[in-house]
Amino acid sequence: MLAKRIIPCLDVDKGRVVKGKKFQNIKDVANPVELAARYNREGADELVFYDITASNEERDIFLDVVEQVAREIAIPFMVGGGIRTIEDIHSVLHAGADKVSINSAAVQRPELITEASDKFGSQCIVLSIDAKKTADGEFNVFINGGRKDTEMDAIEWAKQGEALGAGEIVVNAMDADGEKNGYQIEITKKIADAVNIPVIASGGAGKREHFSEILAEGIDAALAASVFHYGEIPIQELKEYLSSQGIPMRRK
Repeated sequence: MLAKRIIPCLDVDKGRVVKGKKFQNIKDVANPVELAARYNREGADELVFYDITASNEERDIFLDVVEQVAREIAIPFMVGGGIRTIEDIHSVLHAGADKVSINSAAVQRPELITEASDKFGSQCIVLSIDAKKTADGEFNVFINGGRKDTEMDAIEWAKQGEALGAGEIVVNAMDADGEKNGYQIEITKKIADAVNIPVIASGGAGKREHFSEILAEGIDAALAASVFHYGEIPIQELKEYLSSQGIPMRRK
């Protein structure tokens, strides 16, 4: 069985790591370069960097910060936010990213996934899906930092993304984001069951058991932010706990 991955996430706004709840009430946390170096030392399996306002503000990602972070770490590095074109992807990879996460731009022009996968390889093209449960009980895809409901079904979009060439999917459960009440198992598992590529769960981690619950459902990796940023759950302790629960983990 493949080892599961623990992935800290840096939500970056104006060059600083920030954190909110349900994509709102954003608060300053730390310097992204210093935090990235810490996670590299602590045994994180990967690191994610999201420029959370680039898409909504229709501006380019902060490549200088991406470069600084990349120099500090030796683990796989995923970058997303404001990536709209093949040129944007090239620039981010050239700045030191190993993978790029595309979200709004892929919804607006799905062929971007295929073009990017053909040019750079599917292993570094990640489809990020901001999913939220609607009044009728379905999960819709949101874009522009969770601000706009596309009315697209999240499961169908995940299947389409895989068919177009995405090599991995991140499921950002908007209702669970920052709440620390556990991952949104329902939509994450439905998407994982519907595709044959790795799925990363995001949104809702508050205690060690939340990680074991989601990873036991066949999800490939668990992403979290504030519980790591504030030292509430040390990464090595988390990995030791998950190993004790029979979940295969990479050792530092």
